[in-house]
Formats: sequence, structure tokens, C-alpha cells
Amino acid sequence: MKTRYIKLFSITCLAILCLSLNANAQTPRYYYQIKIYHLKTQAQEDRLDNYFKNAYLPALHRAHIVNVGVFKPVETDTAEKTIYVLIPYGSMAALQNTDNSLLKDNKYLADGKDYIDAQYNDAPYNRMETIVLKAFPKAPVPQKPVLKAAKTDRVYELRSYESPTEKYHINKVKMFNDGGETVLFKRLNFNAVFYADVISGSHMPNLMYMTTFENKADRDEHWQKFSNDEVWKKLSAAPEYQHNVSKADIIFLHPTEYSDF
Repeated sequence: MKTRYIKLFSITCLAILCLSLNANAQTPRYYYQIKIYHLKTQAQEDRLDNYFKNAYLPALHRAHIVNVGVFKPVETDTAEKTIYVLIPYGSMAALQNTDNSLLKDNKYLADGKDYIDAQYNDAPYNRMETIVLKAFPKAPVPQKPVLKAAKTDRVYELRSYESPTEKYHINKVKMFNDGGETVLFKRLNFNAVFYADVISGSHMPNLMYMTTFENKADRDEHWQKFSNDEVWKKLSAAPEYQHNVSKADIIFLHPTEYSDF
């Protein structure tokens, strides 16, 4: 009888341990790379579209990198054009190694020859910048929104929140995660693609996130509900979350016809 109780006790302890481990286990957090191409001419834009559509995205797909987004600003007020490419990676190793692995893909090298072998005096862009991000704990993986509108009508809103110091930045990230800001976005159906902490970029300390809407009117309606929500009013007025954003940038984008988003 004693042996039986010992076995039962051991099984119970093991079950509790397994439940505890499962509760503490976290989904691995994705890493994101945002490439921003700066260009001036329509010829450059056409070459980049051809490269992304026919060479780069197909090669990434063959490398098991899915849901790659290519976006252009809804409105361009300057002579400079920009194209945003969002690439989600399941690990930092994948982010570090994928571009090099593409150089072993003969189909990519052939399909992307016009871009890859471009001459110095005929470059397909003027400059390129790269931002590396790590997904928030409460939003560890990217989400592909389900939208009904045509891609030309959709509005993807990319927001960047800079903080005055690293400590304030940590506080703002906490506001999204522990404070419940991401939960509020989800409840109000903002169709977020990602929320992430910038770990390398020209604007730091910083976090970025992307929400999506059927059109501009849909976007404005969502933000009106957000501003009037009692949870947001309470959260934004909380003393512990004051002064944690020093600069906010809002970029309205629409996906290209070949974008995965």
C-alpha cells in the first residue's frame, strides 16, 4: 500500500511539473527585417518591382520564408520614392543566413540578374536602409490580415515610437505588453501584422508596429474607437506610463499586387 501511494505521489508531482513547464513555455519570438529602398526614377521603381516579384520573393519562398510584404507609400509628397520590404524570420540565425544562402540559388541569380549585376552608374536604387526588430512577447509571431478590399484600397499603417531614453523605451514596450495595449488593439480588430522592438536601426530607442485596414475611412473609424475606449483613456493617463514617447512617425502604405500581404 505504501509503495502504491509513493507511485501515485510521484505521478502527481510529474503531472504538476509538466503543467508548470507548459505554462511557462513561450512561443519563440520572430525577428523582422524592414528594408527601405530610396529611389528617384520610374525606371528604378520598375526594376525593383521586377526584382521583388520575379526573383527575390520567389527565392525567399523557396528558402521557407513566407509572408513577405512589399509596400509603397499611399502618398508621395517628395521627389524621392520609397519601397518598404518586410521579411519575417523565425530565428536570428535565419535572418543572418538567408541572404547568403540565396547566392547559392541559381534560379534566383538568373531571375535577379538585372538587379544583382547592376552597374555602379545604373543602380536600381539610390540607397537602402535596414531595420532589425524582435517581436514583442505578447505578439511573438506575425499575423497575415484577412481583408476584403482590393490591395490598391487597403491601408497598412506603420508606426514608429521613439523614446527619450532606454528606460523610457522599456517602459513603452511594457505598456504594450503588460499594460494591455496589444490586447486593446486586438479587441478593436486592428488586424496587426506585427509589434516589435527595434534592435538595430538609425532611430533608437524605438519600437514599431503595423496595423491594417480595408481603406482610409476604415482606418479613421478604428482609431476613433481606440481614442474613445475607456481602457485606452485609463492606460494613457496612468502615471507609470507618462513621457515614454518622444517622437512618433506614421507611414501609410499600400501593398504591391505581388506582395504576400
